Amino acid sequence: MARVFITRSLPFPAVAELAERHDVDVWEGELPPPPDQLRARAADADALLTMVTDRVDAALFDAAPNLRVVANLAVGSDNIDLDEARRRGIPVGVTPGVLTEATADLAFALILAAARRLPQAAEAVRRGEWRTWEPAGFLGLELHGATLAVVGAGRIGQAVARRARAFGMEVIEVRSADPLEPALERADVVSLHTPLTPQTRHLIDAAALRRMKPTAILVNTARGGVVDQDALIEALHAGTIAAAALDVTDPEPLPADHPLLRAPNVLVVPHIGSATGRTRARMAEMAVANIEAGLAGEPLPHPV
Repeated sequence: MARVFITRSLPFPAVAELAERHDVDVWEGELPPPPDQLRARAADADALLTMVTDRVDAALFDAAPNLRVVANLAVGSDNIDLDEARRRGIPVGVTPGVLTEATADLAFALILAAARRLPQAAEAVRRGEWRTWEPAGFLGLELHGATLAVVGAGRIGQAVARRARAFGMEVIEVRSADPLEPALERADVVSLHTPLTPQTRHLIDAAALRRMKPTAILVNTARGGVVDQDALIEALHAGTIAAAALDVTDPEPLPADHPLLRAPNVLVVPHIGSATGRTRARMAEMAVANIEAGLAGEPLPHPV
């Protein structure tokens, strides 16, 4: 029986079944374990089931000499020092593919919300400012006939593109080898779906934002670091772009007094791209499968 440390409570059948086969320790807090607590609780673990909020680095590997596998409950792995894991021969697994449709749904929900100014309209109702039907009130972007630039046309990006085409949008798919600037200049909506790498950090910076139309909307369901938030705040205040809708930020969560939250025409939601019951349960299944394979010394079914 191996010892498994899970860094957050996961109320899913696969995790309960894992606990029947192994000694499972679950972090009891609602917030992620602080780094010192993460190292302490992982000290005698054979396997870790981590979240994107957990930094898995050399210090953690040093503190956990028995570690044989790390399973990340995410499609990405930017919270893990993969070079260090490889150096130590510790396999790392992720949960790709399964969250494609849920995240694409959320991305398109953000597109719709920003395009039709739903947060502003709903807030006006709550404040008692809705007096009558207004012929020029809350005018937004009509998606039919508009142009969407999908930056990062992988699984999720292509799923968003399918939804956009069903709405009658023209879609530009931008892959890593494609020039970004022409798509930014043409797009009414720019939706980001790239992994966070040294090459994509601050991909959307002040220069990129200036390339966009003043009527354009920026949507990010990828990673917060893909966008230069200081530049975005300035662009929203200056009217360089019309709006932004973000599922991810840098840092996460944003402090309540963060200037991004006071910028005009911005919608921020708390990293809920994969937040459906079915998707999160399937992610847990994949993470548990990675753990079981790693403990058995077998190739992970869902490696990085």
